[in-house]
Parts: sequence; C-alpha cells; structure tokens
Amino acid sequence: MQEIRRLVVAVDFSEHSHRAVEAARYLAEKFAAEIDVVHAFEAPVPPVTPYELVLPDNFIAEAREAVLRELDGLTRDLAASGLVVRSHLRDPPAHVAIAALAEETAADLVVMGTRGNTGLKHVLLGSVAERTLRHAPCSVLTVK
Repeated sequence: MQEIRRLVVAVDFSEHSHRAVEAARYLAEKFAAEIDVVHAFEAPVPPVTPYELVLPDNFIAEAREAVLRELDGLTRDLAASGLVVRSHLRDPPAHVAIAALAEETAADLVVMGTRGNTGLKHVLLGSVAERTLRHAPCSVLTVK
C-alpha cells in the first residue's frame, strides 16, 4: 500500500462530507498524515430573482463568513485530535478547486463524500466526485 502523507478532504458540510471527514481523520491518524480541508464557496444566489428581489449588499459577505466559521470549527475539531490541519476556502467549480489543491499540496489522496445520485438526478446535477476523479492528480476515495 502506498504511504499516505498528505490528504485533501473536500467538504460541503453535508452528512456525506461529515463521513468523509471521519474517514480522513482515521487515515491521518493511521499514517500520521497531514490534512488539508477544502470547501468551494458558491454564493447562494438564485439564478433568477422573482419580482425583482434585491439581496442586501452584505448578503454574500455574510454567507462567506458563515462558511469560514464552519470551516474553522471543523479544522479546530480535527486539530484537537493532534493532527496537522489546514483549511482552504476556494472558488467554484468544486472539482477544479479540489483537484488544484491536491496538486498544489502534492496530496497522496483526496477524500470526499458522494451522494450516489443516479439516473436523471445524476444527469441534471452531475457529480462533483466523478469530475474530481477525472481531474485529480492523485487517488480519490469516495465515502458514501
């Protein structure tokens, strides 16, 4: 088995990514590896604003700050286990952000959750995990 020294774990704060974080924690403890946690922040703005809805000027900034707080809490939780952890907030698309960080950090493994959508949902929503598999410079472990 390849030695794992550096992990990238992708998070979207869903239950699926929570499982991926736990898998990354296990692997990091087993191999004494470092973890880079990454989230690709996509502004929660609807593509069409009905009735000329105007969002407050600070809406996106506040959403970004909320994501940074979540990311910071997750990083502190992992570091409390004695792990070396860094967090990264990147711009979308997520698969590009994840693959780029894996390359920049010379990661040995990307760990990420997957929803396992099939059929029409998969066609319409796509799969960040599948796209990451195609672009990542290293192996990708998906956690259901």
